[in-house]
Amino acid sequence: MAAHNIPSSRIRHILGAVAVAALLAVSLAGCATQKKELTTGSIPKFDKPVQSMTASELARAADSIGNAYEKNPKDRNAGLNYANMLRMTGRNSQALAVMQQVAISHPSDREVLAAYGKAQAAAGQLEQALATIGRAQTPDRPDWKLKSAEGAILDQLGRAPEARQRYREALDMQPNEPSVLSNLGMSYLLAKDLKTAETYLRSASTQPTADSSVRQNLALAVGLQGRFPEAEQIAMQELSPAQAEANVKYLRSILSQQNAWQKLAKEEDKGTN
Repeated sequence: MAAHNIPSSRIRHILGAVAVAALLAVSLAGCATQKKELTTGSIPKFDKPVQSMTASELARAADSIGNAYEKNPKDRNAGLNYANMLRMTGRNSQALAVMQQVAISHPSDREVLAAYGKAQAAAGQLEQALATIGRAQTPDRPDWKLKSAEGAILDQLGRAPEARQRYREALDMQPNEPSVLSNLGMSYLLAKDLKTAETYLRSASTQPTADSSVRQNLALAVGLQGRFPEAEQIAMQELSPAQAEANVKYLRSILSQQNAWQKLAKEEDKGTN
């Protein structure tokens, strides 16, 4: 396999950087990061969808939703929306503080606990996030989204076999769900199994409900194998020219760091000799 001897720390650094790139792509329009969810109620009306906002527009939207939250900090929807917007703009510590307050007011609300767990994970509190997500899950009514979120946290903790089991459990409940297939693919990418990662990510990208973040993950998996023209083509799908240019430029800069392409090529040569 081409990337077999590349350190996991390098792969994880590349993954984190490209996740940010995907977030910026939607913002300049957003990533791994990230599927944007806003709960109905307590949401100021905006002139355009959140997914198509620029970074500055997202910041203003976050401030607007923050004003609604400040008027009634115990309003669960206002809190959920504000924390979501804060995470979208990279303000993870503030998002966690908001969700802590919402969780105090709604300690048994599964959606609140799930959002709290995501905020903890985004702020680097992985073990705490795992415990919070576990509290949100119930054996009699399991939620596939929570299974997938748990898998993502387990992957970050380096517990890949457990993570993949959670993804497969989620897929049993929600077959062919692109976000779960994408997470499963990224799990294999973290393990440097790029071919398997590509298989799952390509499957995810063909699903009708797949979003841009799924395709950016696929572009990463393809690009790490040295097929940058193909990765570039994937990264440009369904984006405006400016968004596509930003995505491709960022992918190129990340994947060229520290002579990554040359090292990938050398590993490929070693594997074929």
